[in-house]
Amino acid sequence: MVKAALISDLHVDVNRQNIDQLLPQQAGYLMQQGVGLYLIAGDITNHFAQSLDYVERIQRLIAPAKVRFIAGNHDMLHDVTYAALESPLAPTYLHQGQLDVAGTNWRIIGNNGWYDYQFADNLINRDFLTWKRAFWVDSTIEQPQTDPERMTHVLTAVEAQLVQAQAEHKRVLLMTHFVPRRDYIRYTDDDRFWNMANAMLGSPQLGKLVEDYRVEIVQFGHVHRHFAPRQFNDTTYYDQAVGYHNKRINEWSQTDYFTEWRQRLRLLELK
Repeated sequence: MVKAALISDLHVDVNRQNIDQLLPQQAGYLMQQGVGLYLIAGDITNHFAQSLDYVERIQRLIAPAKVRFIAGNHDMLHDVTYAALESPLAPTYLHQGQLDVAGTNWRIIGNNGWYDYQFADNLINRDFLTWKRAFWVDSTIEQPQTDPERMTHVLTAVEAQLVQAQAEHKRVLLMTHFVPRRDYIRYTDDDRFWNMANAMLGSPQLGKLVEDYRVEIVQFGHVHRHFAPRQFNDTTYYDQAVGYHNKRINEWSQTDYFTEWRQRLRLLELK
């Protein structure tokens, strides 16, 4: 048995945390809990170099336990190209990679994920790309294809890994950043922002793939609404986002970052 700790959307920089102080606290708690695998589903900081530095440092602190992460859209905003994101940048970076958990039959499959506008299919004849470029944080992220084409690439890569895992009789935990099911999407009467923003939250096609291959666990992030774990058919979904606490937005239930992180951390026993 290996104890895994799941988290996402740390937003360490937006939350104005001192990483030098935070890392020993988090590492100490993870070791105290006997965590053997720390999984971070993206949005650590707004700079990929800083996100990777956070991961590499906590990996050194809690070794021999393993740390694995994928990139969320915020991690992609600076310091990294699309080509680099698609490559095995570091042993801790799990995008398009996998990790077999020693002593168990579990395989962790990682993919950053993306979106294809299908969660905004209640809006007809809208120019989502133009809206994204004008209003959405992802406007600075460069890529060589359209958003639906990027999502198709994600689905192809994930399916290939799920086929392999099924052939090898592996139990699968899929870690991705973007939303995989419509059940987590909020629809409102405001078609100018929230319903438009839904286009950039993920894709129901990934949830369909999860169903088709009967994936046991999905870990995702991106939305900060603090959902409880939910089971749909054969799959349990975990969204363990920390989220924001600043002058404009407070998404926490606790008063300080470390306590909120500890509250949001989900511990699972992989047997």
